[in-house]
Amino acid sequence: MRVAVFSTKAYDREFLERANAGRHELRFLEPRLQVETASLAAGVAAVCVFVNDDLDANVIVTLAKSGTRLIALRCAGYNNVDLAAARAHDLAVTRVPAYSPYAVAEHTVGLILALDRKLHRAYNRVREGNFALDGLLGFDLHGRTVGLIGTGRIGTVVVEILTGFGCRLLAFDPVPNDKCRSLGVSYVSLDELLSRSDILTLHCPLTGENRHLIDAPALQRMKPGAMLINTSRGALIDTLAVIEALKSGRLGYLGLDVYEEEEQIFFEDRSNLIISDDIFTRLLTFPNVIITGHQAFFTRDALENIAATTIRNLSEFETAGTSENLVAVRSA
Repeated sequence: MRVAVFSTKAYDREFLERANAGRHELRFLEPRLQVETASLAAGVAAVCVFVNDDLDANVIVTLAKSGTRLIALRCAGYNNVDLAAARAHDLAVTRVPAYSPYAVAEHTVGLILALDRKLHRAYNRVREGNFALDGLLGFDLHGRTVGLIGTGRIGTVVVEILTGFGCRLLAFDPVPNDKCRSLGVSYVSLDELLSRSDILTLHCPLTGENRHLIDAPALQRMKPGAMLINTSRGALIDTLAVIEALKSGRLGYLGLDVYEEEEQIFFEDRSNLIISDDIFTRLLTFPNVIITGHQAFFTRDALENIAATTIRNLSEFETAGTSENLVAVRSA
């Protein structure tokens, strides 16, 4: 099957080619898939896309008209795909539901530790010959209350790790997880979670209903000085509200691996460019903020699993017209 692979980086090509082993004809393209680049997919049966490719209704129409039958996501989330449009134009959508919950969970805990013990500031000080400890005071994770929004695969691994630190664990999830309960997690309302958590970490998918879940009112309900971590999807957080909470001191720490306007910033070397996003650059000015560029998934184990599952999804669709990882069922 002919496949156009959008948003290609060197590591995408390396792992996909290895997993593919010549099975499909992969055409690697550097640009993101969006209205302006959709024509690059002309004549291919499938497009393979990532988190910041934009598959809105207009892109879906262009793909359908050019003969594309499958959208193969090489990620778990699918909030960037207009599923109704895909269904209406007979395009199937597959995803990679469980590439490595450990990768994202471990990065989450890494952000917590780095913010708590101010490792980013200590690293820079020592390199400059400054060994003073003033301003580097942290706190023990042991005994602290951590609240999780979402206890799926990633959230469960975060629970397992933080159990080892001796944290008290709360969770909010419409579908409670028995494994998390067995590890001592208490499921509570969102209001109670916000008001009791010393650390709040997000592990839920982005939907139309939970966009800006953490907004100004939610931040006001949080403990003064609490830590907020987001390794899920950027738009779960109202960034302007978070900036105001940081300025007032209401929010004590912020760790982000995602950002709601990241598609214009992340995954590229912009070190010699001026970043025009004033909101993002304002975030960078806070000493109690750590931002990583959507790298939580980025481990060798995860990339191997992403590539293997993506190729399997393509092969299953080619031979059977469906896949075990189907998101949107074709109308035909």
